[in-house]
Amino acid sequence: MQTDSYLNDAIEQFQKIKTLADKAIVQISKDDFFAVLDEESNSVAIIIKHLAGNMRSRWTDFLATDGEKPDRNRDSEFIIGTQETRESVLEQWEVGWRLLFEAITPLSPLDLGRTVYIRNEPHSVLRAINRQLTHYAYHVGQIVFLGKHFAAGRWRSLSVPRGRSEEFNVEMREKRS
Repeated sequence: MQTDSYLNDAIEQFQKIKTLADKAIVQISKDDFFAVLDEESNSVAIIIKHLAGNMRSRWTDFLATDGEKPDRNRDSEFIIGTQETRESVLEQWEVGWRLLFEAITPLSPLDLGRTVYIRNEPHSVLRAINRQLTHYAYHVGQIVFLGKHFAAGRWRSLSVPRGRSEEFNVEMREKRS
């Protein structure tokens, strides 16, 4: 595998994950954005706040400082304060993604073998990127699940709709012809 193609692919996968989440989030009502299924579950707002906090911590000064910043209060990411709104949570989300793309876009293939730290544990840059890619995909899956649950009959599929796989396959084959 070419390491420059790895970086391009990682950026593309992060973009796809963000797009998937964004398409789910717009289908979630204001009330459902903050709703929890039970006392052990997280709301969409909490998941987004957690991801934004993680991104701010991991990607700020990515190559130079530990990815777990001393000013991060991870536990507070799982609490929605009375002053927090959908808009303020989504603003944190956008800042987190901006930091991520600003950190990885300028990387070169030579950077992939460099060492960065997360909670004082050494990681190659490649491993750190993969760690975050899987972490974000995990939580975006939760956002999509909750969005689909809350939107129910109003949900617009984010992938191939049920019962339309063959139609999709035909379209894909025609595009390649």
